[in-house]
Amino acid sequence: MNLLKKFYPHALAVLGFVLVSIIYFYPVLQGKKIYQSDIAQYTGMAKEQNDFRANENTEPYWTNSAFGGMPTYQLGAKYPNDFIGNLDDVIRFLPRPADYLFLYFLGFYVLLLVLKIDPLKAFFGALAFGLSTYLIIILGVGHNAKAHAIAYIPFVIAGTILVYKKKYIIGGLLAMFATALEINANHFQMTYYFLFLLLIIGIYYSVKLVKSKDYKAIVKIKLTFLVTIILALGANATNLLATKEYADFSTRGKNELTYNPDGSKVEGTNGLSYDYITEYSYGVAESLNIFSARLFGGSNSENIGTQSKMYEFMVGQGVPEGQAAEFASGLPTYWGDQPIVAAPAYIGAVVFFLAILALFIDKRKLKYVFLSGAILSLVLSWGKNFSIITDLMIDYMPLYNKFRAVSSIQVVLELCMPILAIMGLQAFFKAEKEVQFKALWQSAAVVLGLIVALFLFKGMFAFSGGSDGYYLQSYGPEFVDALKEDRKSMYSADLLRSGFLIALAAFLLWMANKNKLNQQKTVILVGLVMVLDLFFIAKNYVSKDDFVPASQVDVPFAATPADMQILQDTTHYRVLEIDGNMSSARASYFHKSIGGYSAVKPQRMQQLFDYQIAQNNIDVLNMLNVKYLIQTDSTGNYFPTLNPEANGNAWFVKELKLVKDADAEMKSLDSLDTKNIAISQNIVDFKSLSLLNFEKDSIATIELKKYKPNHLVYESNNSKAGFGVFSEMYYKNGWKATIKGKELPIYRVNYVLRGLEIPAGKHTIEFKFEPEVVKTGSAIALYSFIGMILILIGGIYLEYKKSNSKD
Repeated sequence: MNLLKKFYPHALAVLGFVLVSIIYFYPVLQGKKIYQSDIAQYTGMAKEQNDFRANENTEPYWTNSAFGGMPTYQLGAKYPNDFIGNLDDVIRFLPRPADYLFLYFLGFYVLLLVLKIDPLKAFFGALAFGLSTYLIIILGVGHNAKAHAIAYIPFVIAGTILVYKKKYIIGGLLAMFATALEINANHFQMTYYFLFLLLIIGIYYSVKLVKSKDYKAIVKIKLTFLVTIILALGANATNLLATKEYADFSTRGKNELTYNPDGSKVEGTNGLSYDYITEYSYGVAESLNIFSARLFGGSNSENIGTQSKMYEFMVGQGVPEGQAAEFASGLPTYWGDQPIVAAPAYIGAVVFFLAILALFIDKRKLKYVFLSGAILSLVLSWGKNFSIITDLMIDYMPLYNKFRAVSSIQVVLELCMPILAIMGLQAFFKAEKEVQFKALWQSAAVVLGLIVALFLFKGMFAFSGGSDGYYLQSYGPEFVDALKEDRKSMYSADLLRSGFLIALAAFLLWMANKNKLNQQKTVILVGLVMVLDLFFIAKNYVSKDDFVPASQVDVPFAATPADMQILQDTTHYRVLEIDGNMSSARASYFHKSIGGYSAVKPQRMQQLFDYQIAQNNIDVLNMLNVKYLIQTDSTGNYFPTLNPEANGNAWFVKELKLVKDADAEMKSLDSLDTKNIAISQNIVDFKSLSLLNFEKDSIATIELKKYKPNHLVYESNNSKAGFGVFSEMYYKNGWKATIKGKELPIYRVNYVLRGLEIPAGKHTIEFKFEPEVVKTGSAIALYSFIGMILILIGGIYLEYKKSNSKD
């Protein structure tokens, strides 16, 4: 009976999380799915892989449908012995995206319980965290891996804190499985950013242990973490090893070129460029929208309604009311420093107020850990707007230059502030009445004083957005003036809204202080104000309108007449969708495209586009076997253009030229006769070749006879030994070429393609993709998971033995 009473509130909390997740995304109950733009692009990229998996019941680990060819390691490849992935599927049992929202709630609830927060307050705190606007909007646009990684972080932190509190068994088990699940989520940028918070937590507890001279505990803690990390990494070995291997091939790898397409010198060749990393940098003043949602205009597509100045202006210009209302439903009111914003990073007015309250009333020094994490992430999110810190991080912090969009590090703040808020709420009810009252008016004075100051200094802001120049040129100054007036109105309205909510929360706490409300009622009322605030703000950006019939998500692209015409050609070739500009996976859904959509594009393919294809070098398109170009006419309709000069799947060349470096190789492509000459910088690799000039028989052929993405079979016929070039992407790991069972070296030629020395005569040439990294990683994953299970069993036994000894 006592056990039931102990777990009853937690069961209610979990049930509540399920219900809220389903209620927020209730269209899933109607069989609908949320349309996520990034997921639609992913579906296009992964179409060939998914079809192969369904037909062959195995993984290809390679696709030719995007960027001319690439591994599927970052396209949802399924690996053997991925038991952690199977566990994750069990935990996320709700329909997507309700599953991620549920996971937000559950993880944060567990963390708050570890921080000694009682279940009711932890329940509302979890809802406040999960309904934070940024965490909802990433689900709306399809950043599922990011949401996935964020959701498991609270579990990791909870396990870490338990271990530092010397609860080695339960803490170590939680940390081990949570870390394994976090890594399995496969968004290393989010994991990396949260390591900063874990570092702060580690320093805090380590200092306490050193001061108390508890060196025995330090050793136990370090050993627990060592085992945790080794097994968590091992259980994800396949994905980690494959990702590391591919990273060197992607835009995250080292750039061998020393000049830009415009001829200027490349600044930094290892990692992403400074401009790319800091393109999305949070504005310093813009940070205030964490407690006032639309202080800086909200988003690039905001519904400002028919009471707006813009609506009034449009109607005044003779625009029909219906059209004016539609126009006013999606205006770029955002005027912050970032190029595009889908929603503000709003954590909640009441959350902010309670977090400030925690600083005044909570006596635990642990609050400074989360305050430090929040401040650090906020400062780093400013990026180029606070370059003195950002430059140091990029230059000296390992891996920091591998990730873009520094503004997203604010997710650490999104976690820390709700923790502080609930710590403040709990501490309030534990404090004496006099302490309650003093802390209440102090925190209210700080926050409401800040709001008053923002009203008074409103005139300091110009309310000018990045796109205003375009609107000024296209629609005139009166249009821009109306837009600015609406921005000013939103600024004032949302400050008033936040002020009202904070005053209401403060009033409820004052009522409790005066014994006019009991603790439970106060927590429920304050919790409802806090959560409903976030709920309705988030609904402005992700709502039922974002859900569509499941078929539209499962098949996100409809074939155009141009696609249908191209698909009548049953040979193997590539296409280039001109308007896609290497940033759309629409063509990949139907064809083998040299474009695609990915944050980790193959670096050399991207460079080939920037330096050659974008400069209209048709010979480069020919060597990539681009047989069709998809263009749009004046009405926006697609039409195909045949490229009769495409080189085909493979061909013999008469000369192989060796150049000294990547710069020379790229420059050689400017005017290369790709049908007769091949170039390469890998001089050492070619020492095994018997000659560099070949007698090219006019009737010599190499024909593709059988095609699978991971298995290509060619037939060559040449009277003399020759050198063949294959219009397939070179990838040094995994691909093997054989003739009569004998493996031959594959050379990288023409910057991105494969080359092969082929003996005279008629031969069958086979290329197979059999990545060793998958075999090695899968074996490590199996043994690591067995180790995790053995430790789990041992931990349960020890805990059972301990509980019996207490009885």
